[in-house]
Amino acid sequence: MKKVIIHTDGGCKGNPGPGGFGVVMVSGKHRKELSAGYRMTTNNRMELRAAIAALEALKEPCEIELHSDSKYLIDAISKKWINGWIKRGWKTAAKAPVKNQDLWLQLLVAMKPHQIDWRWVKGHAGHQENERCDELANIAILEKISSKIPASTRRAAKSNL
Repeated sequence: MKKVIIHTDGGCKGNPGPGGFGVVMVSGKHRKELSAGYRMTTNNRMELRAAIAALEALKEPCEIELHSDSKYLIDAISKKWINGWIKRGWKTAAKAPVKNQDLWLQLLVAMKPHQIDWRWVKGHAGHQENERCDELANIAILEKISSKIPASTRRAAKSNL
């Protein structure tokens, strides 16, 4: 199984507000960067979209080490919050509807073919690839703010990973 290291980040200018995500994917000598911007979204949606975009870009099942500074994303998977949400019909332990259910469902589908080791990294703490993802996300946000193009754009060629 091919090994891939993925770094993701998402962010917003305002929450909600214009948002974007950045992804860095590395497999052997291959490196791929992805990003997209959205006119109106939330930080958590961008964190989820980053992971989804990365996983959906892979052409075959892979062994993945996925790094994110989002406790929301990492804890939901590694602490198995998502399993409880599903058992409760997409309700939190407090019986409130789970936010971003549409993206959680999309993430579950994108995860299915892969073996993933989810790793949290502290944001804005000098992790080179996390900083690059943050830069890509911010560029995507600025492009979205300054443009009048459709609500979603993605800058990336087809992945060879």
